Amino acid sequence: RTWQMGRQPPLSSDKSRTHFPILRDACGVAYEEMLFFDDSVWSDHCGLVAANCPGVVTQRTPRGMQEHEWRNGLRKFAAEAAERGASTSEPSGA
Repeated sequence: RTWQMGRQPPLSSDKSRTHFPILRDACGVAYEEMLFFDDSVWSDHCGLVAANCPGVVTQRTPRGMQEHEWRNGLRKFAAEAAERGASTSEPSGA
């Protein structure tokens, strides 16, 4: 039997339905304080998370994390925070 990290109950392949609600509830971090980087090339996890977890900022990293993608994710997060009038410009834990 093959065990796939992140897909065993209570988690599933749809991160927007399992991972993010669990993180929000367990850690007390609002979606608006989350920045998600995803390297998936077979599924649009960023699109699912953006649609189902309003406030999470997403950045695709199809070749693994590259510096320009890291910086772009931080810029997007700061821009969203500024639009909301938030007092923070970095994700929780950064």
